[in-house]
Amino acid sequence: MLSTAEIGIDLGTANILIYSKTKGIVLNEPSVVAIDVNTKQVVAVGAEAKEMVGKTPQNIVPIRPLRDGVIADYDVTTQMLKELLKKVSKKLGLSMRKPTVVVCTPSGSTSVERRAIHNAVTSYGAKHVHLIEEPVAAAIGSDLPVDEPVANVIVDIGGGTSEVGIISFGGVVSCNSVRIGGDKMDDEIIHHIRKNYNILIGERTAENIKMEIGYAQADHKEETMEIRGRDMVTGLPKTVTITSTEIYTALKESLEQILEAIRSTLENCPPELSGDIVDHGIVLTGGGSLLSGMQEWLADEIIVPVHLAPSPLESVAIGTGRAIKMISKLQKAAK
Repeated sequence: MLSTAEIGIDLGTANILIYSKTKGIVLNEPSVVAIDVNTKQVVAVGAEAKEMVGKTPQNIVPIRPLRDGVIADYDVTTQMLKELLKKVSKKLGLSMRKPTVVVCTPSGSTSVERRAIHNAVTSYGAKHVHLIEEPVAAAIGSDLPVDEPVANVIVDIGGGTSEVGIISFGGVVSCNSVRIGGDKMDDEIIHHIRKNYNILIGERTAENIKMEIGYAQADHKEETMEIRGRDMVTGLPKTVTITSTEIYTALKESLEQILEAIRSTLENCPPELSGDIVDHGIVLTGGGSLLSGMQEWLADEIIVPVHLAPSPLESVAIGTGRAIKMISKLQKAAK
């Protein structure tokens, strides 16, 4: 039994990951909370709550309290954190009394948004709360030499935001954050199917389509998939077959905006570091980097090597955990 825990939290729009200094990643659950609107009580959190999305009675509402990488509903986020940290302390037998916590924040977040994240974690009873920028955490978690004087380019495509950062000497040299990620791609798929087939599908179906037949490249072997939804004319369930080519068309605009963020970050890179980028390339992390053909498409567009992080979904959480040791070094570099 530990007297105080040291944990890193990746407060993601799609998933929350908690990293313990002693045990590694101890929790990876969807950022969803199901609430009873009559009593304001939490009915379920995490994976259990995600199963309820689109399938609940009127009095139970599944809420995603984090939008675009920041807190949209402060009270619900606080409750969700309390429930998930309780889960972790039970599972590990860790004492969660006054833990030291490192939480990541999107690089484009405002001071108000950062304060909300800080307060949500403090209200759980954390002794020390350190905030770390997401690109830095992702770079640390991807095993990049962030404290060396070389350019480490990280592209973190998450659920709510895509973060692009050039990190050298433990600090951010140039960064960009666009509020486009997996959620926006799902919305584009929902919109495309409603517009072309007059069929309404839910978020979970859209996510499955993206994972099954979503491609970042126009030039790919076409695949098809049967989907079910509600016909907007008759109101009855209907099945249609869609192709990967039309899903590529639906995702194209979002991908172009991510590419634009990468380009503008590289344009702001000091010339001395540009040479490193040609040698070392860029590292992709986050759930969005797993979209089929993403690595090849980006390599063709920006003409530098593109690598995938060792564990793309967990890089930020691993980085926040490791940052507990590095936090004093990083704070000195930021001053």
